[in-house]
Amino acid sequence: MLKNLINLLFPNLCNGCHSLLLENETLICAKCRHELPLTQHHLNPNNYIAAKFYGVLPIEFCSAMLYFHKDGIVQNLIHQLKYKNKPEIGTLLGKWYAKELHKVAANQNFSAIIPVPLHQKKLKERGYNQVTSFCEALSQELHIELNDQLLIRTSYSKSQTKKNKADRAIVQEALFEAVFTASDHGKHFLLVDDVITSGATLEACGKALLKIPNATISILTIAYTDS
Repeated sequence: MLKNLINLLFPNLCNGCHSLLLENETLICAKCRHELPLTQHHLNPNNYIAAKFYGVLPIEFCSAMLYFHKDGIVQNLIHQLKYKNKPEIGTLLGKWYAKELHKVAANQNFSAIIPVPLHQKKLKERGYNQVTSFCEALSQELHIELNDQLLIRTSYSKSQTKKNKADRAIVQEALFEAVFTASDHGKHFLLVDDVITSGATLEACGKALLKIPNATISILTIAYTDS
């Protein structure tokens, strides 16, 4: 009776479509899971992200798990993860995608997973980095070190979602710094973010990491959008 009362007062809703979850469903309903737009980027080295960074940033491997469409399931999931403090969504997606990435991880021999950092002020305001739980799940499932101290954001800036690509690139310039030691030389870093749009943030992060002698980088995101 108590469980039924709790479910009545606080219904367990799908984070993708907001419909009521069934007893055997967790976080995302079966319908949304089936309809999630998987990119299969990890199977295609000449994917959209590779094209975006071609001639701009040397990348060993790049992939996004999902396509991001306006008002779609993925936008709802990212919104819940980023603004509603639901790290369990990142954990679910990270464990799911890790199953697809085992062969890639073995071939690429990643040294460490590097989440795109928030500035300390933004981290204090929000209370968490939305990409952390996704990175933690990848780290645990793929047995790759998670290093959230190597890359830091040195300047605070407001949301960039309404800026065009050129404006974002200017704002991002010199916002990130790699704090490294000799033990980081020659490593292959997997740089991870939630959504890639213009690519300016990841470009700035990548350039900071490539200041480490003989370092190489790969890029992975939860979602990809052209908008």
